[in-house]
Amino acid sequence: MASHRRPKQPSRARASVLTAAAATAVALSAQVSAHAAPAQPSKDEVKVQVDKLAEEQEQAAERYNGAKERAEQLRKQAGQLQDQLARGQEQMTRLTAGLAAAAGEQYRQGGVDPSVQLMLSADPEGYLSQAAAVDQATSTQADALKSLHDQQRRLDQQKEEAAAVLAELDRSTQTLNTAKNEVQQKLQEAQKLLNKLSAADRAAILTGSEGTASRGSARIDPATLPPASGNAAIAVRVALEQQGDPYKWGATGPDTFDCSGLMVYAYGKAGVSLPRTSQSQGDVGTNVGTDWHNAQPGDLVIYHGDRRHVGMYIGNGLVVHAPRAGDVVKTMKADAMQISTIRRV
Repeated sequence: MASHRRPKQPSRARASVLTAAAATAVALSAQVSAHAAPAQPSKDEVKVQVDKLAEEQEQAAERYNGAKERAEQLRKQAGQLQDQLARGQEQMTRLTAGLAAAAGEQYRQGGVDPSVQLMLSADPEGYLSQAAAVDQATSTQADALKSLHDQQRRLDQQKEEAAAVLAELDRSTQTLNTAKNEVQQKLQEAQKLLNKLSAADRAAILTGSEGTASRGSARIDPATLPPASGNAAIAVRVALEQQGDPYKWGATGPDTFDCSGLMVYAYGKAGVSLPRTSQSQGDVGTNVGTDWHNAQPGDLVIYHGDRRHVGMYIGNGLVVHAPRAGDVVKTMKADAMQISTIRRV
């Protein structure tokens, strides 16, 4: 008769090991699953983050524009100072050569006059005081040495000015590079976020809903707008001709623009020179206030408390502007953003 044995029960220690292993397997499985399928951000979540990055990018871009403008001014100023130094050095050489010639002539005639020896010394200012005291120099010699001394003083001053300008240029270049890197970083961060969305959602975020002109859409016809006059009429016409051109930070045309670059380009065609940044453009001309109803075609409309954006009023409650990376020059309602100031150029 067969015996019936009960199955051997696992020991308590072995059961604990098995339970722990099972728990670990479940946890690892959950982690793998979480890494394999991360939660996709919604279109609205991406839009909030991209809008924030676009704001920071625009701020950095205007800092870049300002630093670039200042660097160009400093390079021009440094070049002018270098030219002045070269001309001054030539004059110094001629003056010194004249005095040396006088000394040579006197030497050939039997000896160098003490006054000329003093003139050729390393202390011309000391010579003048001594010559005045003992009446050793002729008026011609005194005038020659005084010219030499004055020219040396001017050269020293110009050298100091040139050194200061070059030092400021170095600082401005550092600011320029920092702002440039910051712009590129913000654009890369925004692109990574946008790449998580469909092409249609990306386009909707980049072009927004407030614009009335974008790629493939109808352009504003200038004939439908109230007339402008003088330089403003030319600027409005030129700005509207750029509708559909891509935004590119740091660009002033002729085919790509950032917000302040579009203003510089349009008014430049009218013979009016505007400063490079939206912040500086917010100080030009006459203040019209902050109510767009008081604006006239051609007025600059500066936006946000930090004045980081600018558009040009064209009439009918609209401005033309270069919005941001990924978008194109187009129009929007004048009060689509907070108005900081309106300037009549």
